[in-house]
Amino acid sequence: MTVSKAFALFIQEAPTHAEAWMQVAKSLDAASALDKKTEELAYIAILAATGNNSGIPFHVLSAKSHGATRQEVMSAVLVGLPAVGAVVIGAIPAAVEAYDGQNE
Repeated sequence: MTVSKAFALFIQEAPTHAEAWMQVAKSLDAASALDKKTEELAYIAILAATGNNSGIPFHVLSAKSHGATRQEVMSAVLVGLPAVGAVVIGAIPAAVEAYDGQNE
């Protein structure tokens, strides 16, 4: 799976910070009681709700690799619609393109 250009540049330009960030992320992942598919779907929902679409493709592909269906990914993108409104709609193109393999 490919990370976003921004994250790749983060790793390249600030490797010490990137390593610290990844250690925290791995620790939080290990502490989660969620199975990997559910965790990825939840993360996709959070990214969509916050408008952080650059991480959508990576996490959609991870969710897909853990058995998430296209409809589950779309539901994750849209689950925040009542709470945060139309901002989640902006994540649909990145999610669909990643799931359908159009940006691999």
